[in-house]
Amino acid sequence: MQSDPRLNGYLSRALSHELAAVQQYLMQATLAGLWGMTDMSTRLRTDVKEELVHAERLMARMLVLGIPSNATQLPPARTGRSVEEMLLIDRGLEIEAIRLYEEATNYCARIRDSETQALLTAILQDELGHLNELDRMLTEIHEGVER
Repeated sequence: MQSDPRLNGYLSRALSHELAAVQQYLMQATLAGLWGMTDMSTRLRTDVKEELVHAERLMARMLVLGIPSNATQLPPARTGRSVEEMLLIDRGLEIEAIRLYEEATNYCARIRDSETQALLTAILQDELGHLNELDRMLTEIHEGVER
């Protein structure tokens, strides 16, 4: 398959996003551990592992397509000063990912690259699951405040 510059851009942006998410969640997991929040730290470390799997799958696809698998400059990680703020920051990160993967999967459909589309769709489903989990956790926090 001949390299498509726009597809290259989507895959590079996706890789950068996944590595930024690893950095973000790892920093937050460490912070949650320092706060004595073992369950939160463990959950965030699970997210780190899932984002690393996404990055590895993207790198593998990029190598198959002959695209150098290097991420661009990563944004600074944001920790948050409370659990709610941390979850809101993570929610924003997931929404960015969802938008990117939706746009990229649509582009893959237009250029008829079903293999890359399948990969990006699978990662998109994981990101939608992350967003749902974050929304659930935020709802629990807000319901706890209202009681």
